[in-house]
Amino acid sequence: MPIALFRRRGIAPRIGTMLLGTLLAMAAPAMADPGDRIDGSPVVERLDLARLPAGKTRLWVRIDDNDVGQGYFVPVVVIKGAKPGPRFLLTAGIHGDELNGIGVIQQLVEDIDPATLSGTLIAVPGLNAPGLRNSTRAFTGGHNGGGDNLNRLIPRDIHAHGDEGNAAKRYAGRLWSRIIVGNADFAIDLHTQSRGGTYPAYVFVATPAARRIADLLRPDSVYIQTGIDGAVEDMLVANDIPAVTYELGGAEVFDGAMIERGLRGIRNVMVDRGMLPGRPDLRDPAPFLGNLVTNVDSPRGGWAQVRVKLNQFVKKGDVLAVVTDPFGRPVATLTAPLDARVAGLGTDPRTQPGDMVVRLLSWDASLPCLRTGCPPAPPKRDANGK
Repeated sequence: MPIALFRRRGIAPRIGTMLLGTLLAMAAPAMADPGDRIDGSPVVERLDLARLPAGKTRLWVRIDDNDVGQGYFVPVVVIKGAKPGPRFLLTAGIHGDELNGIGVIQQLVEDIDPATLSGTLIAVPGLNAPGLRNSTRAFTGGHNGGGDNLNRLIPRDIHAHGDEGNAAKRYAGRLWSRIIVGNADFAIDLHTQSRGGTYPAYVFVATPAARRIADLLRPDSVYIQTGIDGAVEDMLVANDIPAVTYELGGAEVFDGAMIERGLRGIRNVMVDRGMLPGRPDLRDPAPFLGNLVTNVDSPRGGWAQVRVKLNQFVKKGDVLAVVTDPFGRPVATLTAPLDARVAGLGTDPRTQPGDMVVRLLSWDASLPCLRTGCPPAPPKRDANGK
């Protein structure tokens, strides 16, 4: 059809507009364009504190693309105080079924007045966008429903960019390079126990500096351990940034008591660091210290009836739980293998062979980790936490 006929029918301008739109779309970068916004908050490719104004800024960091070509966006709140001070990185939700930490962050950023803050709070209420969407512990980024534990994939190398590996490794690497690296003088990573279990207020530490943070958080228990390769806390510690993991209760709930406990401890840390005025609130008892975690697993499948409570002290031989068959007849009795404190429980009675039913924390003077912290050593993989 001649082009003149297109013009006569008013089609040529429409074709030109369509072609221009297509060419612009093809030329557009995969990541966020300047001016992109979600619900009024700007979208950025990476967190750059120097470019943010004083006060409270809410923004989204686009981490990568998903399997239908849309973006994974991580929410970040930056509060720049009126006075200079440290950069405090507070994160939650790297496991998508662990929600109390998100409640802590939401309340904390609402409460803080930048005019009374010294330094900068960088708060990330939801690291694992696909896991949170699917209510899964793992990075559930594929259509097959499988996923990897992002808290085993954080790089140690401060120069890692997150451009290699599968989707989960890329995502973890970009959390590291686009949000974490260069934005923290100290850090707290908030967790809970995963689906089917619960923790007390429970902190993991590796160094004397981390132990100082833990003492101010005032949890029920502190587990002093060498760490896990690929965990947020331990990769920060490996780069000389004091950090702890703080476990607050059970999965898939906003537990008001646990959220308030977390808030109280975090404010203590901020007061101690000179970020907030006032004095630490030390109403909670000093924590129990342990350097040995012992999981008591079920040898049989069935229905677990737990006989102990969180923070209870038990003696070797005490009955911890009874596992029954479908008719309620006992098939296994689980007893304490040593004197210890109860530091975790299974809450779902449905139990497979090998499932952890009770987790115990104790002190073993023969182990290298002392009450002040552990000797320098590369973090190692461990089945007992985080």
